[in-house]
Amino acid sequence: MLPGPPPPTPPARGGEQALSPSPRGRGPGGGEATSASPNRSTLAKITPLLATQTLGAINDNLFKNALVVLVLFQAGAQGPALAAASGGVFIAPYILLSATAGQLADRFEKRRMILWVKAAEIAIMATAAAALLLGSIPLLFLVLFALGVHATIFGPLKYAILPDHLPPSELLAGNGLIEAGTFLGILAGTIAGGALATASPAYAAAAGLVVAVAGLATARAIRHAPASAPGLRIDWNVLAATAALLRTARADRPVWHSLLAISWFWAVGATVLAELPVMVRDTLQADGHVLTLLLALFSIGVGAGSIGASRLLRGRASARLVPWAALGLGLFAVDLALAVHSAGPLPTPAALLGAPAGWRIGFDLLALAACGGLYSVPLYALLQLRSPEDRRARTIAANNVVNAVAIVIAAALTAACAAAGLGPMPVLLATGALNLAAAALLVRLRNTL
Repeated sequence: MLPGPPPPTPPARGGEQALSPSPRGRGPGGGEATSASPNRSTLAKITPLLATQTLGAINDNLFKNALVVLVLFQAGAQGPALAAASGGVFIAPYILLSATAGQLADRFEKRRMILWVKAAEIAIMATAAAALLLGSIPLLFLVLFALGVHATIFGPLKYAILPDHLPPSELLAGNGLIEAGTFLGILAGTIAGGALATASPAYAAAAGLVVAVAGLATARAIRHAPASAPGLRIDWNVLAATAALLRTARADRPVWHSLLAISWFWAVGATVLAELPVMVRDTLQADGHVLTLLLALFSIGVGAGSIGASRLLRGRASARLVPWAALGLGLFAVDLALAVHSAGPLPTPAALLGAPAGWRIGFDLLALAACGGLYSVPLYALLQLRSPEDRRARTIAANNVVNAVAIVIAAALTAACAAAGLGPMPVLLATGALNLAAAALLVRLRNTL
């Protein structure tokens, strides 16, 4: 079993991270962290990483949605089941391989690891191009699994490298930018994947290759980040490594609570995004353009909340806004359900934007997503700051395992509700009610986040 982390720095009032002059509380230059708001240099310091992450999110979602379009049109009656299975194929590596990915990220110099991962993405997308042009469904799913492996390995690297490049007072801003870039990349990839695959699989194939090459180009500009645990021995037994990873994370109570709270965000997000297409199609009786508009509002909301978290907290990693953000998630989820239920048909973007009910729906979705950004970004920063430097990537990997399990559970419950004939309204109402309960629990736990 891997050694457990040392006790975390005791939290200050309201769950604030007490940034001490110890190595974990110092920035790259060794100066003591302050609570000052991050300056404009934050973006400059992480622009290559941000661009690399955003391009990766675009490619993952471009290919996933191109695959869905192809299987729906080519697989006949099996198409919907295969499309639903695609999510599980992509997320399986997060559960199976995150422990190994975390060990690799701690063991080796991070920039070099990122370059190898992005070079592998080009090979994956070359195979994807062949799969798309041949229309081979088995090969498409093999590529999807490979992209999941790629994302699994890159995940601990992108979050563990941030404290190497930013002082603690800028971690909130850095995490906010990464989160915003991720969701905007998801939106762009989702729209592009479906549109390009519908026009021609060749277009989707070419786009994927171009984005992969661009990702490697931006990754080359990422600054050096030394290995955190150069003497670490890699455990290639993925099941034993995963069990040890989770045991070690659970031994650190503040880290474990932050990890569980982040996973709750991903479960809620997965539920809302799963219900959104059904809500648009069945309740609003709308077309895909309305769904695209609402997805854009959701992505913009997450980005705004993620970036706004640093300003509201003045650059100080703190959990004091997390219960309020959870409260907002609950209230806006409830009102979104009620607004959609009472809106009536809004079949086009013009109809949505021309009706007061449409503006209410748009505002609820935007505000819900913004609360999600305000909720998750401080927790990621606290997770980074409280993780021992020599196992920070493995802590992020533990978070990714639990996030993936939470998403799978949320997807299974959503599918069960659909099978039982429950539409989006009761699901969103239940999600909102659970968030209100979560907000009350987070008030009690805020000093241990």
